[in-house]
Amino acid sequence: MGLKRSDRREFLKRGAALAGGLGVAAVKPAMGQTPGNILGTDELVGYGKRSRFVKSVRIPHGGRPSPDAFGLDFHIAAPLQDSVGVITPSSLHYMGTTRGSFVPDINPAEHRLMIHGMVDRPLIFTMDELKRLPSVTRLHFIECAGNRSSSRKTTVQETHGMTSCAEWTGVLLSTLLKEAGVQDGGSWIVAEGVEEVKGASSIPMAKAMEDCLLCYGMNGEAVRPQQGFPLRLLVPGFEGILSVKWLRRIKVVDRFYMTYNDYGNLSQDADDAALKMQIGPKSVITYPSGGQQLPGRGFYQISGLAWSGGGAVSRVEISTDGGRSWTDADIRGTAHPMAHTRFSYNWNWDGSECELQSRCTDELGSIQSSRAQIAEFWNVPPGQPFRVRGHDNSIQPWRIDRDGSVHNAIS
Repeated sequence: MGLKRSDRREFLKRGAALAGGLGVAAVKPAMGQTPGNILGTDELVGYGKRSRFVKSVRIPHGGRPSPDAFGLDFHIAAPLQDSVGVITPSSLHYMGTTRGSFVPDINPAEHRLMIHGMVDRPLIFTMDELKRLPSVTRLHFIECAGNRSSSRKTTVQETHGMTSCAEWTGVLLSTLLKEAGVQDGGSWIVAEGVEEVKGASSIPMAKAMEDCLLCYGMNGEAVRPQQGFPLRLLVPGFEGILSVKWLRRIKVVDRFYMTYNDYGNLSQDADDAALKMQIGPKSVITYPSGGQQLPGRGFYQISGLAWSGGGAVSRVEISTDGGRSWTDADIRGTAHPMAHTRFSYNWNWDGSECELQSRCTDELGSIQSSRAQIAEFWNVPPGQPFRVRGHDNSIQPWRIDRDGSVHNAIS
């Protein structure tokens, strides 16, 4: 707009002459680039590769290496501290296994899913047949029951990295169960995978008919092998071990069966047992969080993730004074049911020591509890260290020291 008409005409002429005088090979790369960076290699063109300057990686979780001394893959935690938005890239999605596993190499053309038990018509599906059925695509988190805070853990990847959120595509389990015809009294299903230690889980029929998915797609492509290729069960909002990977059969039964995956869910204590399936409202600040460093006083945007097995997140609150006062955070985008929700809060740090916390409320009105409230519920003496029973959805505190270093504030 600032160029005169004659100047603009000359500018366009010079640009056309320059374009006509240069071939593709004559274009110089930008500073710091090489021709290989621009044109790409087979790895870049065939599937794509992230920048060599991006260093986010998963880490072994739970004190056991992965792979371990026997070559088994075990728990691997996602780098929540580096996350943006709500979707976890497939390559960074956390991994959990049934006591360690070799990831099976399954040919989808040979894979079969069997529906049997208390049904009128036992059915066997190929992957091609499943993909011909009506599909849905939904955003859901998965979380391992081992995802819990501890004074021994330093970073948010160590405390909360065993949860991830992805866009899942597949067939509603209810579609197959209705086709098979569930008989009267069929009140549970047992889902089984292909892994060496036969991963199987008991799931109430009401949940199976409500929103469970048989997933062959993840984030717009095929489910990754570590996530259950070619087919995994997804049980939205329930603990991750119920979302059986490498799914091969579903049996309709008339009672709860204690499978290898379910032995930890049995309890003589009714209150304890009630905490074993659905994930309660939960949130965690990912920035600033443990192990990070603030360069100095001034403006920061506090950011984090919230989620709940009870439905969509309806509210997230932030405390910058250790839980004495709370202010509403902004929910970024749409809060989907049983999905990670990004929140943020604009904050000016005055350089003094402080403690950051976040608190989630879901659409059922359930509110995330502090560790003090949980300790009081279980009659733990004040100040005594304890491990949260059931799923740990307690508030995670981060302490910021005067030098800007961020630390786990659980005593």
